[in-house]
Amino acid sequence: MKKFNLPAFYRSSFTGQIKNVRKSNDPRKKDFSPTLLDFGPVRFYMARHFGFCYGVENAIEISYKAIEENPDKRIFLLSQMIHNQVVNADLNNRGVRFIMDTYGRQLIPWEEITPADVVIIPAFGTTVEIRQLLEEKGVEIQRYNTTCPFVEKVWKRSHQLGASGYTVVIHGKAKHEETRATFSHSYQNAPSVVVKNMQETVVLAEFIRGERSPDEFYDRFKGRYSNGFDPATDLQRIGVVNQTTMLASDTQAIADYLKSTIVSKYGAAHYKDHFADTRDTLCYATNDNQQATYGLLEQDDADLALVIGGYNSSNTAHLAELCMRKFPTYFINSPAEIVSGETIHHFNFQDRKMEQTTGFLPEKEVTTIILTSGASCPDSLVDAVLDRLLEFYSGTLSKEEVSAAIRNMQ
Repeated sequence: MKKFNLPAFYRSSFTGQIKNVRKSNDPRKKDFSPTLLDFGPVRFYMARHFGFCYGVENAIEISYKAIEENPDKRIFLLSQMIHNQVVNADLNNRGVRFIMDTYGRQLIPWEEITPADVVIIPAFGTTVEIRQLLEEKGVEIQRYNTTCPFVEKVWKRSHQLGASGYTVVIHGKAKHEETRATFSHSYQNAPSVVVKNMQETVVLAEFIRGERSPDEFYDRFKGRYSNGFDPATDLQRIGVVNQTTMLASDTQAIADYLKSTIVSKYGAAHYKDHFADTRDTLCYATNDNQQATYGLLEQDDADLALVIGGYNSSNTAHLAELCMRKFPTYFINSPAEIVSGETIHHFNFQDRKMEQTTGFLPEKEVTTIILTSGASCPDSLVDAVLDRLLEFYSGTLSKEEVSAAIRNMQ
């Protein structure tokens, strides 16, 4: 796999060494068990896969290259590069300005953008309409297009579905940049509709079976279906694609449920005429991080979990969601949220609000902590969180000693 040239301050020799050892011992990624880092009075289970993925590293490399190559030009990002406050803040400090916020609200009028400006397309991609607008303005956009190749794979699959006469059902969050982009590409040549979760999928299945009226569809899925969508005809042949940061298991469950609905309506002998197999749109990195989190859930001796990432990061929220099934879980975006050994500030992603917990570290002879991060979180930030936690324990082994133990795993 390609090696990317990233700023040194995003990397970590300690965390990177752990990743390299695991990769060397398990090049085919068959082992999703975590790495145990034993510092004595505190131990960490570090996920087998975590942190920057291929698409994020690609986007960061291109963005910093754009800054280096254009010292005398204005540089803009369509929206946040990735959902991580550290990366976005650093780009902003280097003079990069955001045209829109993460929800598509305009921050800089299009009238201010000129052909002389550099415009970076973020890893999430962008809509067909925005690409056309920029091209009409004479802005060169391909040179610094950081769209993740796995997002583009979803777009290509959507195009194939439309060309074969299928309607595209998109599992995603309608306001998320990636889903907005995928929806835009999809409805160019296929009827399209966005579902957020299984609850909405169950409702969609009722329309497939003809149990609800078309008027109810337009109200229930308002703003999430393509122009001219006719539920009476456009739900007879369907295929499912996804926002790549959604839970892979949820996407598969949604596809399986819709498939069973199609089978019950058209019969097992004919369902392939009405349902397309689209499992190939699941992002490998999202799947690896989620499988690694399931590996964390097998650790019965862990006391709590810390999940690190941007609070508007969908993939990070899903990792926190998985960890919450078994452990007290704290979703934080930096070591600054760990106020002391007693108090932690953390994000409740379900209610979209910050919370404070006292006594989050148990009083035990040995404390065991789950540690993982989202696909847009730098390794250096994971290291900083680990260092912050080590401050609350006396008599710990050094990172050099723990590193030596990890090297002996080879």
